[in-house]
Amino acid sequence: MASLYFTYSAMNAGKSTSLLQVAHNYEEREQKVLLLTPAVDERAGKGMIASRLGIDRPALAFTTGTDLAALIEARHGQNTIDCVLIDEAQFLTEIQVWQLTNVVDRLDIPVMCYGIRTDAFGHAFPGSAILLAVADKVSEMKTICSCGRKATMNLRIDEHGEAVKVGEQIAIGGNERYISCCRKHWKEKLGLR
Repeated sequence: MASLYFTYSAMNAGKSTSLLQVAHNYEEREQKVLLLTPAVDERAGKGMIASRLGIDRPALAFTTGTDLAALIEARHGQNTIDCVLIDEAQFLTEIQVWQLTNVVDRLDIPVMCYGIRTDAFGHAFPGSAILLAVADKVSEMKTICSCGRKATMNLRIDEHGEAVKVGEQIAIGGNERYISCCRKHWKEKLGLR
């Protein structure tokens, strides 16, 4: 029986690397995977999933208006899909997460989502919040803060390395824009108590 999986962590824990490894494992067993990534994240190019380790792979880009259940069902009808892998799952909408539950429950295809829980200001991304609520299996990948504690937060920084204290929830970036840190140091950098 298929399941909906959500693997989350702070930035730079290796989520994309893990996703690409899972895809490789399926394909090594001659099974078909469908890789999806949000069109809003073009850091590696539109429709690309890239790891900081230097491995990347094309994926199908989707927008917030994409009906993921219809898209996956159509692809599955053309060529059997054994697993769906979604990078940057925090950018899914609540409706899209429910569509993914239909893929799991009706088509019996496992769906594995990888993303971060919260934005730079400590607020849950809508896609992550609903995944945490309805996924069959939730797991955390760990990374560390510069102090050695487990990093659970994503600190947005400006071009001078200073904490950004207000802004839009979505601001695409990598190491030049975000630092993974423990909650204590995140709060200190933002001036919170």
